[in-house]
Amino acid sequence: MGAPKPLVIDVDGTLLRTDLALESVWAGLGRAPRATLGALARHLGRPGALRRAVTRIAPPRVDLLPLRAEIAERALAAREAGREVVLVSDADAELVGQLSDHYGFSGGIGADGPGGMTGEGRARALKAAFGLRGYDYAGDGAADRAAWKAADRAVVVGGRARIVEDLHAAGRRVEVVPGGWRWRDLARALRPHQWVKNVLLFLPVLAAHDFAWPTLLLALAGIVAFSAAASCIYIVNDLLDLEADRLHPTKCRRPFAAGTVPIRAGMAACGALGLGALGVGAALGPAFLGVLVLYMALSLAYSLKLKRLRWVDIATLAALYTIRVVAGAAATGVAASFLMLVFVFPVFLALGCVKRMTELALAETDDRLPGRGYGRGDRGDLLNVAWLGVVGALVVFFAYSFSAQAQALYPTRWMLWLAMVPIAAWLVRMVVLGYRGKQDYDPIVFALRDRAGLGLIFFALSFMFYGAGLWQRWFGF
Repeated sequence: MGAPKPLVIDVDGTLLRTDLALESVWAGLGRAPRATLGALARHLGRPGALRRAVTRIAPPRVDLLPLRAEIAERALAAREAGREVVLVSDADAELVGQLSDHYGFSGGIGADGPGGMTGEGRARALKAAFGLRGYDYAGDGAADRAAWKAADRAVVVGGRARIVEDLHAAGRRVEVVPGGWRWRDLARALRPHQWVKNVLLFLPVLAAHDFAWPTLLLALAGIVAFSAAASCIYIVNDLLDLEADRLHPTKCRRPFAAGTVPIRAGMAACGALGLGALGVGAALGPAFLGVLVLYMALSLAYSLKLKRLRWVDIATLAALYTIRVVAGAAATGVAASFLMLVFVFPVFLALGCVKRMTELALAETDDRLPGRGYGRGDRGDLLNVAWLGVVGALVVFFAYSFSAQAQALYPTRWMLWLAMVPIAAWLVRMVVLGYRGKQDYDPIVFALRDRAGLGLIFFALSFMFYGAGLWQRWFGF
């Protein structure tokens, strides 16, 4: 018997649950956005030069890339059995070689020329290296069809019926390995639980006690636009943070970091959500559209740079929440009180500090948080800023009780002062639990599940509604 035939494995979507070339692009955008955007502009239309330039700007860590377990086990078993295992990808050849070296395989074939390493070009390269029928090939899509037909045995990830039938008709021996991705994982990447933050668009309506149906529907349309925009930016943020998320104890399970959803699917969803958000925004008028664009631009700046700057990241988070209140006023035409806007900012400044304190309290080492500028030595300063936010919010709320709007809307003004008690208790509870690491990594998600905290918020709203006479109007007492 002759020597066993080499096992050639497609990297993108087969050995890895991700795309190596796109990993390079997003790693560059995350770590060196200016240089990467410059490379994209300079080498537009020259894919070979672009691959080389982007990979050298910020090469992704090959040890963190998510593997497809079934193919990885097959490859390692083939290596142990003495078979030649070769990786092939349309990504930069040097990066493919690094991946091959990391796992101890025989070598890697990447895209050196402008034509790339796909379709017929890949089949020609493999036939030149191993001969017709001189190798077994594992791939995952239609682009691998030519390489499969030139191979002796075909391993098909995902098992698309038409591809399998075509290979059987061509006389290939076919083995199917489970693959693909699920829509519910993409839905999870949109973080729909975070949409609850957009109820802040109702705040101007609530503060003005304008509960007419047309006003509520306009606010709801604004929430839809902001939810789509937020999910668009969440996808961008996750793609920029792939390496940092893979180093995080819980974020490593996010769909793009874990490879359960392809990067291309995320990019397509991101584009659709962004266009949908802008379309709804345009329908709500130029004022709302301007606020929405500001929100998306600031969110993108946060994802690209600002979240890595100490203190600036927390201030930016607070500003993004405040923008939601402005958007609610722009969507409905209800005037937003200046003091109401000022009140929201220190509340979310405190919650931003809570988020970072929680991450530091739950960190397993004393190293700085991946992708952030904070270490455990910053917990004291974060706590102090959080207390400043709590005090500032309460002072502004107290000042609001003396405003002309408050006097007009709340005949029983002392109920506003009484409402400050549960508000203060809720804020203090959030800060203390965050400092002790007793929260979820996201304080908003924690707040929605915290029964004691929800009870405090209910009491605060009840006192305010009673002071405004709303309970009496709605329920007759």
